[in-house]
Amino acid sequence: MSVTAVDNNYIDGSGLNQITLGGRRFRQSVDGEYVNVSDGPLNVIIVNAAKLARTYYEGMYDPANPSAPTCWSPDTQIPSNDVPTDQKQATRCMDCQHNIKGSSSGGGRACRYSQRLAVVLEGQMDTVYQMRIPATSIFGKDQKGDMAMQGYSKYLHRHKASSLSVVTQVRFDEKSETPKLFFKAVRALNEQELKKALEQKGSRAASMAALQTMTVQLETARDNSPFTEVSGFEYNKGED
Repeated sequence: MSVTAVDNNYIDGSGLNQITLGGRRFRQSVDGEYVNVSDGPLNVIIVNAAKLARTYYEGMYDPANPSAPTCWSPDTQIPSNDVPTDQKQATRCMDCQHNIKGSSSGGGRACRYSQRLAVVLEGQMDTVYQMRIPATSIFGKDQKGDMAMQGYSKYLHRHKASSLSVVTQVRFDEKSETPKLFFKAVRALNEQELKKALEQKGSRAASMAALQTMTVQLETARDNSPFTEVSGFEYNKGED
């Protein structure tokens, strides 16, 4: 079975470097081996991002024993072509019984939103990590400067800033019982850092981490926002 879409532990065997969120701690792994665990906050540069995705597990997902999801969608509209026919829960996500509030044991939707980011660490820009953020970190109202993903995206858009041009601080919401992240712009990158961020954005590692290939020109990295207003960190393709 070739899995290529949603779960960050199951992406075609490419052995991605990852930053996972187990136990409200940032766990960095390189080539499958843990190299650091911290409570955060974590300062990163977001060099690539996928569209919103959805994932459904028929049973309880066990991060200690990761497995492929039952059904998934890379665009929240229809199941991926890679989902076996007998596992597809509906033709369209909007018609799926698992898209109904209350369909999960916790009262939410059994098919959950998520988004994958390709990031590098401030001061350690040679290594690209995949960070998969859950729905609790994507949606929600700003709280005294603390922003969920969509709020942060809109903030950068309003200021005509690119994620490539700033250091983003990522930290856990200490009041949340489940992993929930807040995002905040810390500072602008210097010229050397910006060049490295653009280099990493074009790398295969960043493309695989987000499963998309995108282009940002150096001369527009500071002046134009690469985000749309409505879908979190969804990169614009630019004008032709």
